[in-house]
Amino acid sequence: MNILITGVHGFVGSNLVATLKANHTIFGLDIVSPHKEGLLNTFGWNELECIPSVDIIIHLAGKAHDTKNHTNAKIYYEINTKLTQKIYDWFLASASTKFIFFSSVKAAADRVESEMLTEDVVPAPKGPYGESKIAAEQYILQHLAIEKMVYILRPCVIHGPGNKGNLDLLFNFVKKGIPYPLGAFKNRRSFTSIDNMCFVISKLIEKNVPSGIYNMSDDESLSTNELITIIAKALAKPVRIWKWNPSVMHLFAQIGTVLHLPLNAKRFQRLTENFVVSNEKIKKALGIKKMPVSATEGFLKTLQSYEK
Repeated sequence: MNILITGVHGFVGSNLVATLKANHTIFGLDIVSPHKEGLLNTFGWNELECIPSVDIIIHLAGKAHDTKNHTNAKIYYEINTKLTQKIYDWFLASASTKFIFFSSVKAAADRVESEMLTEDVVPAPKGPYGESKIAAEQYILQHLAIEKMVYILRPCVIHGPGNKGNLDLLFNFVKKGIPYPLGAFKNRRSFTSIDNMCFVISKLIEKNVPSGIYNMSDDESLSTNELITIIAKALAKPVRIWKWNPSVMHLFAQIGTVLHLPLNAKRFQRLTENFVVSNEKIKKALGIKKMPVSATEGFLKTLQSYEK
């Protein structure tokens, strides 16, 4: 098949090209258009009229969540919402039959108040990132075409070789031998291995799955304590977890916000809150019982790439 991937030079795009190039003809669409192995050609956003007919569009391009809140809200809207509208309108006018949009679980919720986040939740994003993503989703859902298939994927934090992402702080704690002080918190979070992500997209290309919104996560959720243990084992370091009084650590995080320390209120929240996401809907749609890579296996692959 002929496939167009937007944001093709990013982390997910690069992995998708490596996965799909053997069986498909791939074109890229990005803000820059250097040659990339596995692509027949790459176009800029002002060259949409030059793109040949494609069967499937995978829209990855977007402004990532800035956890430091340095990004102007307008930038999120211009990139995550308006750019999605532009490529989706192009899709509707084209002969393409499938559109895969990379949204985010943050489009559904900033925090998971129930036991597990499902696709049935009434979206309540907080902040310009999640709000820009849900606006893009709503535009797509308001302009569905019966003869075309559209998939809105809501992945959790994606990890894989070459992409440390939110593991940086924990990785450095363990590497430097600093005890992790938040062991008293029993939180659990869902993540998404890049291998599982590429597997799902490959299946969406191959099969005629019903259009809709699908969460994307590994099968297992992990606690921060479990992540620390996995990192320590990968680095052959001792597991050092301190269970300090939660109230004291909360106070330290508030002080860290004022003094601009690594452990601030936002990081404290991310490291201690629950954010468990169900992937049952996508597995049922694909006819599988489990994802090919477990959460632990995925993280070990990610960590093994850090020191290379």
